[in-house]
Amino acid sequence: MAKGGTLAQHRPLPSTVRRWLLDGLHHDDRRRAGPHGSGDPRGQHRWWQVMCLTGVDYFSTLGYQPGIAFVAAGLLSPVATLVLVAVTLLGALPIYRWVAGASPHGQGSLAMLERLLPWWGGKMLVLVLLGFVATDFVITMTLSAADATAHVLENPYVPHALDGHHVGVTLAFLALLGVVFLAGFSEAVGIAVVIVGCYLAVNVVVIAAAVAHVLANPHVVVGWEQALFTQHGGDPLLVIGLALIVFPKLALGLSGFETGVTLMPQVRGGPGDTPRRPAVRIRRTRRMLTTAALIMSVLLITSSLTTTLLIPAREFEPGGAASGRALAYLAHAYLGNGFGTVYDAATIAILWFAGASAMAGLLNIVPRYLPRYGMAPDWTRAVRPLVFVFTGTAFLITLIFDASVEAQGGAYATGVLVLMLSAAFAVTLSARRARRYRAAAAFAAITLVFGYTTVANIIERPDGVKIASCFILAIVATSLVSRATRSTELRVTEVQLDRAARRYIHDTPRPLRFVAHEPGRRAHAPYRVKERETRELNHLPPDVPLLFLEVTVSDASEFATVLKVTGEECYGYRVLRLRGPSVPNGIAAFLLHVRDITGDVPHVYFSWAEGNPVMAMLTYLVFGGGDVAPLTREVVREAEPHPARRPLVHVG
Repeated sequence: MAKGGTLAQHRPLPSTVRRWLLDGLHHDDRRRAGPHGSGDPRGQHRWWQVMCLTGVDYFSTLGYQPGIAFVAAGLLSPVATLVLVAVTLLGALPIYRWVAGASPHGQGSLAMLERLLPWWGGKMLVLVLLGFVATDFVITMTLSAADATAHVLENPYVPHALDGHHVGVTLAFLALLGVVFLAGFSEAVGIAVVIVGCYLAVNVVVIAAAVAHVLANPHVVVGWEQALFTQHGGDPLLVIGLALIVFPKLALGLSGFETGVTLMPQVRGGPGDTPRRPAVRIRRTRRMLTTAALIMSVLLITSSLTTTLLIPAREFEPGGAASGRALAYLAHAYLGNGFGTVYDAATIAILWFAGASAMAGLLNIVPRYLPRYGMAPDWTRAVRPLVFVFTGTAFLITLIFDASVEAQGGAYATGVLVLMLSAAFAVTLSARRARRYRAAAAFAAITLVFGYTTVANIIERPDGVKIASCFILAIVATSLVSRATRSTELRVTEVQLDRAARRYIHDTPRPLRFVAHEPGRRAHAPYRVKERETRELNHLPPDVPLLFLEVTVSDASEFATVLKVTGEECYGYRVLRLRGPSVPNGIAAFLLHVRDITGDVPHVYFSWAEGNPVMAMLTYLVFGGGDVAPLTREVVREAEPHPARRPLVHVG
């Protein structure tokens, strides 16, 4: 449509700051998903580079996962970690490999669930899940920055002047993360590659040194086995059963998969990829997910085993030298304070930048949904304003929780598990619809596992649901307010006329006059009565031709859609049938399109509606109907700033 060009001609030139903030904001690419979903190969990266960006979150859990595992499971920690790895490789990985194929443009499991529920039900489900996404991703930023701060303050070489300033240091880490994304997305990928490479290297060195020490001192293994089975009555089945029970407390080690599929548009595809089926991108994303899961599985098992065998239990307690930093303890103990400081620096870097994968995920997923629903301002399609919003939110969360890692752990785990549960459920339904019943049964079993884990985690740490509920309420409230305030925007991205509709428009003498008519009343009498009333009330002579307009609402919950127009002759009357998101928007978009293709200003004729105007507005917002005449006039007025170029709306 020419609407975008009309607005651009009369919009004042933006200031330098505004131009910088809104760089990358497009109004002509609403089918693209997110500010980084343009499909331009120059903005994409190799799969292993994107793996590093998602891995700063996933791999960074090594900084605290072994300590969390020991606190939760004690001597059972290695066995519980084996359960975690089994759930990762046999549950989460197959689920998200399927999600990658079902939503190759980075929509994630939310899009799969959205398609299952039409109209407002699907939209509200997505809003609720976006609350958990926000919980997961924002808490990832704040918790990781707080944990990085803890590693800074606990290093023996750091000046004591920083003691007691953990909140300030955490805020500084978050601000620096925001600066990186204000600079550019490619810069964030480059930093992630360096940080992940260094972090994995120092972890391999530390774990190798720890394994060598265990091999040189086999009595620590014998002592652990004896203590483990003595503690649990010597029953291997009881040990396994207890490991399954405590496994939900280790759920933080499952983070990273949802971010991986969200960042799919960043993975470089191949020349044979099509927008509908980017096969190479899907294959490379699956390779990325599998590689990350295998690397992390090996590191989790070896780190949990060595830390359990080599670190005294008292050091895992709050205030102990290994509390929240078990591998760092081994680095200082077996490789000296010099290498230990190098390890601390690598850990601090990846924990600080772990928020980068969350920030990237938010920047990709929010513009895919809220602007498309009309539930966010249009500037949310640009990256930099969102960076300020998310960084400000992270500041607020940090201040509320006093930069405490423990206080935020429950919310983080809840967000991760709810997203995995929703993904497992969506994949189960998808496999069933595809009639792959064995796969559906397997995915249903995985769904039950994630369901049990989620419920157990919520019972253990209900604060996570409370925090997620705050995010959900905030997102739903702001989204509905935004939808209401944007309701009179022109919501049609394109008008498609069939051959008959084009012929009616071009063959009818000017000016074109259209009569709004309710669809479904296709008997001869309603058309005859409507024509007579329109001519009498508007003093139109019998020789002035009239075209009838009938609008059928396709899905009122959609915000911006394509308007399809078909022409048909009924009882000697020429009827144009429109199918779009709302009646007033559909008529306004059609009239503006007719003006643009003919060069003449058209007329449209309505009858006054009866009823309460407040109820009429609510009907418009929810069902796309309402008091059509004044709403059509308002949509036209907002879309066309020049009164002389506006289609004329007559009401009688």
